[in-house]
Formats: sequence, C-alpha cells, structure tokens
Amino acid sequence: MRCPFYQVDAFTGEAFRGNPAAVLVLETWLPDTALQAIAAENNLAETAFLVHQADRDYQLRWFTPVVEVPLCGHATLASAFVIMTRIDVTADQVWFITASGRLGVHRQGDMFVLDFPAETPVACEPPGDVVAAVGRAPVETLCGSNHLFVYASEAEVRSLKPDMRDLGTALEGGVRGVIATAPCSSDAADVVSRFFAPHHGIPEDPVTGSAHCMIVPYWAARLGTGTIHALQVSRRGGELHCRLRHDRIDIAGKAVAFIEGVALIPP
Repeated sequence: MRCPFYQVDAFTGEAFRGNPAAVLVLETWLPDTALQAIAAENNLAETAFLVHQADRDYQLRWFTPVVEVPLCGHATLASAFVIMTRIDVTADQVWFITASGRLGVHRQGDMFVLDFPAETPVACEPPGDVVAAVGRAPVETLCGSNHLFVYASEAEVRSLKPDMRDLGTALEGGVRGVIATAPCSSDAADVVSRFFAPHHGIPEDPVTGSAHCMIVPYWAARLGTGTIHALQVSRRGGELHCRLRHDRIDIAGKAVAFIEGVALIPP
C-alpha cells in the first residue's frame, strides 16, 4: 500500500525547530496494530493519521511511538498545514473528527489557528514520587489530564533534569504527563513551559499544543488577560499564540514542511 507521507515541523517558522510530526493520509483505516507500528517506525513524538470524510472534514487520530492519545496540538497543526498547503490549497479552514470532538483549524496569515477545548486545572497536593522524579519542588501544583507544576522563574524551568525512568514509573496508570511552567524572564513572551511524558514514549516533548489547554486558563487568571504568548523552552523550542474564549482556546502557530514522499505500508 502506497500512502502519502509528510513530516512537518510545527509551532515554528524554521526547519529543525518546533515539534516534528509525521502525517499520513489514508484512504481507509488500517488496523490499530498497524497504525501503532507505523508510529513506532517513525519514532517521532506523534504520528497523525487522516481519512477524508466529506467536503473539508477529516477523521484524525494521533499515536506516539507507544500509545494512541486523545488530543495532540502539534500534529493537528501539521495535519492542517498538509491539507491547506498540499491537498486543498484553496481551503482556509478544515475540520477534524477526533476522540476530543470536532476540532477546527483556520489560516490566519502565515499561521494556523487551532480551536481546542480549555481545561481549567484544580489545585492539588504535589505527588511526592512525581516531584522527586522531576527533581525540583514547584511553588504550586495543579491537576487535570496532566500535572501542572508552577515555578517561580524561567531559569528553574530550564534547569529541570527529570529522572525519566522514575518519572515514567510514577506516572504509569495516571495522568498523561507533567507540565512545568513559569513567567517568561524577558519581553519575548508571557510564559514558558516544558512537558514530560516518558511513559507515553515522549521523555520531553519539544512543543506541546495540548498542554496549553491547561497552561492558558491558569495564566489567564493569574495575569488578568485572555491572550497569552507562550514559549516552550525545550532544546528545539517553539512559539504559541493563545487566546482564551470561555471554554475554548485558540492556539496559533506556524509550520514548515521537511519531508514529502510515499510510505510503503506492507499488507
């Protein structure tokens, strides 16, 4: 089976930065075991699989190298980029049918704007084994689909060196990962973050759109603004322009194509 294949760097305007995602456009769904095997072969944080439904509606699923996930930002951006710049170049909007509902993406200049659900994190006691694995206690801990660890400074977030084996064990059977966040130390942005999910095959995710479903509501309340300019300060780094709209979040970013070709999928 020959399948169109793309690799896209998301949440960046430069190649070799942001978060790389693979995008495969399928005619019909393959077995889940095949989808997972392809994602493991790609060995990227996420592989997105698309199946066209009607008009500009597509089914979309996301796989890490080891597990399917219910929501992914950078691979959604990469999928929209592929559709609107390679498949349907006249489109300025596309809709994805996903495990997290119907998600829209529209073009805005050179950026793609994701319409994602907001998640308001709830204050909780810091889980001791997770804190120990991360290596530094936060000043505030909140919980939701991820742990949200709030630190006093950008320098503290940048200096984190989690024990990934211990963190993976501590997170097994629980939340998806740990978000570490702090105010930005310069006028380059409002906030910074990093994201760790070793039990999902992603020791540190370069740029995590879905994490901002929690980051943005938290900082919007703290900073008194619904507009948040965020940097993810991983080694590759990425930039997200976010706007809180009640129970939804606009997450905007750029994307750059790196690979275009054909995947040869065995029967």
